[in-house]
Amino acid sequence: MNKKPFEIARETLKQLTARKLAPTPANYQSVYSEVAGVPTLPPFPADRLREIAQALPAKTPGQQRHRALLESAVGQMNWDGVKSALLAYAGFTPPAGPPDAAMALAPAAAVGSAALVPGVAAPSAISAPALTAEFFEQIARLLDYARPALGSDDERFNQQTQEVLKMLRQPGADAVVVKRLLADFGHRLSFAAEEQVEVRAGLLKLLHLIFENIGELSLEDQWLKGQIESLKVASLPPLTLRRLDEVERLLRDVIFKQAEAKGRELQAHEEMRQMLAAFVARLSQMTESTSTFHSKLDESARLIEQAKSLTDVAPVLKEVVGATRSMAQDTLSARDELRGMREKALTTEAEIAKLHQELDRVSIQARHDSLTGALNRKGLDEALVRELSVLRRKETPLCMALLDIDNFKKINDQLGHQSGDAALVHLATVAREVMRPQDTLARYGGEEFVLLLPDTALDKGVEAMTRLQRELTKRFFMSGAEKVLITFSAGVAQVAADETGPDAIKRADQAMYLAKRAGKNRVLAA
Repeated sequence: MNKKPFEIARETLKQLTARKLAPTPANYQSVYSEVAGVPTLPPFPADRLREIAQALPAKTPGQQRHRALLESAVGQMNWDGVKSALLAYAGFTPPAGPPDAAMALAPAAAVGSAALVPGVAAPSAISAPALTAEFFEQIARLLDYARPALGSDDERFNQQTQEVLKMLRQPGADAVVVKRLLADFGHRLSFAAEEQVEVRAGLLKLLHLIFENIGELSLEDQWLKGQIESLKVASLPPLTLRRLDEVERLLRDVIFKQAEAKGRELQAHEEMRQMLAAFVARLSQMTESTSTFHSKLDESARLIEQAKSLTDVAPVLKEVVGATRSMAQDTLSARDELRGMREKALTTEAEIAKLHQELDRVSIQARHDSLTGALNRKGLDEALVRELSVLRRKETPLCMALLDIDNFKKINDQLGHQSGDAALVHLATVAREVMRPQDTLARYGGEEFVLLLPDTALDKGVEAMTRLQRELTKRFFMSGAEKVLITFSAGVAQVAADETGPDAIKRADQAMYLAKRAGKNRVLAA
């Protein structure tokens, strides 16, 4: 009669004591196999396998994933899992059929450890729900949704995708065949996804290189350098369609202003060229007049030497006086003309300097509030147009929040307007840190701010503003050595598909007013 596991375990412990063997896992395993009459398996080389796993490169997401699977299998002392992970890492698809690599790596740590201890029964496997056609269709839709992000340049990958989709949507699809195809497809998918990540990173690198080169071409144009820095910041990951729209808008702005400045400078250069040409022509006239004047003086001197009486000298003197007067008038006229040219040149130079100063100012202040760095009303209008376009094109929710700092007049009166300005900057800073990258902050006026929250339903918009309130309570505003708690009241409105931006702001403003009336420091939905 076969011994039961607990009897084998008890006898094993007796033998270890009788033989005076140390109760190590290796000794226990050896004696247990001897008592049970089963072959003795060599010990699992966990430490050496962990060293191998750590030595494997993990530069790509696929390599990182396969190495993690290998480390998990080593931790569970699962040879089948080790084999499958190494095959996947090397680029070979694990063979279909039992034992399944994914199932081998999936059991909980308790189950894996229990299965390795002789005499301890592992719990039975949990049966998976039946694979229905609806489940296969969900997988097919998932693949359809993911295909645009992976590109269409790899013909083999496209063909493999079609084969998987066809099998998933085939009536009565064989689960074993589907499993094999999905295993092959998943392996190929990991390489396609990694390639797209590398392509995206390469394009971003090229984009930044272009920005840097544009900035280097205009070393003296500070406004252009400012715009280039804005472009670099806007194109930093994580990238979204909204951020790409912002990059496009900024780049168009740079191109327009660069063309405007270039045109004005060309105009100024043409004016300077014309003035120089006029100056050279005037100098030539003055030289010719001076030469004629000297000729007349020489002729008059000769006639005076030949004169025999004062009567003969008088006409000569009259001609000399006339020539001198004409020369003096020409000199005064040339002086006035050259002075006018100089003043015009100075005016043109001042206009160019003023144009560059204006470009510097416009570059910074055109769409942003100079105090808080948030968008101003113009920037908010442009952001609203963009978000409303996305809302109507994709039918995604958009929330708009209007907040007003509580007791702001009291802060100004008690601490001064400088502290009031600092309080506005503090709120804008905290808001930007709490907001998501796709959210937009704008100063609506005075102590009022507007937040645009794309892809956000009304309840989530209220939650977002409540989180901002909680964050402000944790971070006091310091006015000198005095701690000041800044609170705000806010109204949140979800923009309707046919609603204009001003109408949505009006609804949010009404909700904010009710929040003020209800006791301040609260958020109400419109």
